[in-house]
Amino acid sequence: MLSISLALPMLFTMLIHAADSLSYALRLGGLRTRRIALAISLAGILLLVSRTSNMAQGPMIGSLVDTAARGANPHFAAQLHWLMGAATIGTAIAIFCFPTMVKLSSRMVVHFEAAGSIPGMVRNLLKRSKIRNAAYYITPPSWQMAKRLVQHGMPRRLMLLNVAVTAIYTTGVLSSLYAAYLYPAQAVAASQSTGLINGMATILLTILIDPRISLLSDRSLRGEIRLDRMNQIYGCMLISRLFGTMVAQVLLIPLAYWIGWIVSMM
Repeated sequence: MLSISLALPMLFTMLIHAADSLSYALRLGGLRTRRIALAISLAGILLLVSRTSNMAQGPMIGSLVDTAARGANPHFAAQLHWLMGAATIGTAIAIFCFPTMVKLSSRMVVHFEAAGSIPGMVRNLLKRSKIRNAAYYITPPSWQMAKRLVQHGMPRRLMLLNVAVTAIYTTGVLSSLYAAYLYPAQAVAASQSTGLINGMATILLTILIDPRISLLSDRSLRGEIRLDRMNQIYGCMLISRLFGTMVAQVLLIPLAYWIGWIVSMM
């Protein structure tokens, strides 16, 4: 069941979710250096990694659907669950790398400001002296960091919303592809119905989550919220992303049947 045709899209899925999750580290690094606009610009690098991986992943998953449609892949549903498991692994890797990435992001933002461009920053960071100093920023997660996540109250509503958004995004494309497999007569319509699911996640993210994070970040820059509190909030958002990828496992098949029902009514 686990083959090269499945391992490669799993790898790209891990990269997509790790890159998306580590964008929180860049934002937090921008807050620490009070250069949030520069940090958001640098986040475009991770977004580029995510989008490039997503483009490469699409045809690979499509080939799994084609194989399943010919009856040569009886484990198609299990393979989709494996892909979502890779999303969980990618998010877990991001959590492990988060403290290191926050420190590196703080320095990257400063170097970006000094260099004036991303290519100039990259050239500066690739100097031998900078590479030798990179080990200084390696900071594995600690039990003390985990305890700080529950201090002063967790943003439960924000976390629940992030769990829902992450779960929907994780399963959106996969559910539409599974619906195409379940309803071969409407396969094209089902495979193009990702927006039915991801549209809900986009609305929640745009209206309820991103504005709240931006508001808290601005208040932190004005000194109204301690930086330790923002560390906790971003850490909680990462944990909620991890749980979201797990919840997606439960949503895969019900959402596929829901998409199939919608397209059959058209």
